[in-house]
Amino acid sequence: MSAAAFALDPRLQADTRHVAMLPLCELRLMDDARYPWLILVPRRAGKAEIADLSEEEQRALWQEANQAAAALRAVAPCDKLNLGALGNIVRQLHLHVVARTEGDAAWPGPVWGSGAAAPYAAEALDARLAALRQALSAASR
Repeated sequence: MSAAAFALDPRLQADTRHVAMLPLCELRLMDDARYPWLILVPRRAGKAEIADLSEEEQRALWQEANQAAAALRAVAPCDKLNLGALGNIVRQLHLHVVARTEGDAAWPGPVWGSGAAAPYAAEALDARLAALRQALSAASR
């Protein structure tokens, strides 16, 4: 299906905030201040698995994942980056990029299902979004 038929899953819409539009994906920030956490959502309708993308789209996804990871590390230094495309609850294809630090709220386990999300305060959310956008812009020069 074409990108024109794409619609963001309502749960992703509710749980995340828009960061940027990349060539393939919409980049979103998970609204959980416990973890610096980005989500890449390929703007392709009806896709649930990375394998559902064309080879060219898969390459673009990994390029954008690297770009997102670099921006995330620039604004939130970490000990480890976790990447995952689970889709057990939200079937729409999306890729998580999570910056982890030893001793964070879920360390060393996964962030998925670990306690209740702690939404960003408005000022902190605005600052995080601005920093991410600046890091993305600097990386694309």
